[in-house]
Amino acid sequence: MGKPVSQVPPIYLIRFGYLDRLPRSAQLPQDSVKIVGSPNIPVKVYVMLHQKSPHVLCVTQRLRNSELVDPSFQWHGPKGKIISENSTAQITSTGSLVFQNFEESMSGVYTCFLEYKPTVEEVIKNLQLKYVVYAYREPHYYYQFTARYHAAPCNSIYNISFEKKLLQILSKLVLDLSCEVSLLKSECHRVKMQRAGLQNELFFTFSVSSLDTEKGPKPCADHSCESSKRLSKAKNLIERFFNQQVEVLGRRAEPLPEIYYIEGTLQMVWINRCFPGYGMNILKHPRCPECCVICSPGSYNSRDGIHCLQCNSSLVFGAKACL
Repeated sequence: MGKPVSQVPPIYLIRFGYLDRLPRSAQLPQDSVKIVGSPNIPVKVYVMLHQKSPHVLCVTQRLRNSELVDPSFQWHGPKGKIISENSTAQITSTGSLVFQNFEESMSGVYTCFLEYKPTVEEVIKNLQLKYVVYAYREPHYYYQFTARYHAAPCNSIYNISFEKKLLQILSKLVLDLSCEVSLLKSECHRVKMQRAGLQNELFFTFSVSSLDTEKGPKPCADHSCESSKRLSKAKNLIERFFNQQVEVLGRRAEPLPEIYYIEGTLQMVWINRCFPGYGMNILKHPRCPECCVICSPGSYNSRDGIHCLQCNSSLVFGAKACL
């Protein structure tokens, strides 16, 4: 006896109508730009938000390589029957379904009804194929960094003006990379030092993120402008800035200024987050483990966390609240 046929549903990830670069664990078939159905299990299809989808074929792999006599196709989606004149979801002359500008609301179950004759002499056969189409998007990733400064007394106006000036300098530093620096938290505390007694310190927490995560087209198209690479360059610039402050202080002959960076306190951490209504799930979406995939019915994500949380009352894709 032969080995049993695996019942794992086919899974595809498409971006701009072509195969996207995936994590090393992803192994996709070479012809996955053309997506075929399965007669037994719904096929999962991932389409990047606001992009064009691949051709979703209304045939199985076996029928794709066969001649069909008088085939007719009918597609139904979350909003009912799809007609070829639809501006966002179109049906080609060969019965393929193509999305032109995929939106969150277009996620859902799509069913194709195929009628055909294997030969002229045979009777009409019927086939029903189901696809679950998910919107996905890149994670909202950024660097979070903390730094400490020797400060003026905690009620001093000088600390406030220094905070504004530091944020301006850091923001200007990464502006050419289409990145932005945001101040997440600023606190002043009195710290007891082992030998120096009590001193005032400013504790800063910043984030540096890409400007294009939510704001329209990317500033340029080549790979050197990818968000992760620009963020990596921004990280290097920020680290160099703080190292230079240490070097400048080391060359000073006169007493230290009242506010100065404390050497060795800079810490930078890479953060991954999904936008509300999206989440990562390596078990549900094993071929797209680093993608933020729209939350399925029965789950939601209300904040910029990583996971869609269970919510039995949630009946839609992309729920941002459990109502």
